[in-house]
Amino acid sequence: MSVGAWEPENQASNDQSRTEIDRALLQRIIDALNEADSESEGEEAAPDLKAIDQEIQNANWLAGLPATQWLDEASHWNDSQVWALIRFFTLAEMQLTDWQGGAESPVIPLAKSLRQRKAPLQREQLLWIRQYSDNRYLPYGPL
Repeated sequence: MSVGAWEPENQASNDQSRTEIDRALLQRIIDALNEADSESEGEEAAPDLKAIDQEIQNANWLAGLPATQWLDEASHWNDSQVWALIRFFTLAEMQLTDWQGGAESPVIPLAKSLRQRKAPLQREQLLWIRQYSDNRYLPYGPL
């Protein structure tokens, strides 16, 4: 019998925090949301995310990425694109399986990025988030 040191499984392959965010995927998310908006009553309504393509529905690993990574990523998008991502992640928690972000939701750092740009969410946007989410941490995170 030998006694050796326990070596954890290769966590790098399972660690989503090290995953690069695919900007093409985020652009497809924004486009899908905009298309769903045009088919529904516009931005005021909540489009059905179950109607978007399967690749986007299966990208739930995005919801688990660290806030610092989302803050960095937000710098590559304009205000309206960040708002579209906020709307997508807000709706995804309610409509798609395994997209729960809770206190770690991407909505929180994305909203923070807008505040840092001096373009904070407007009252109508805050009300929209409250209307379509039961996540008590959105959009500002835990106290």
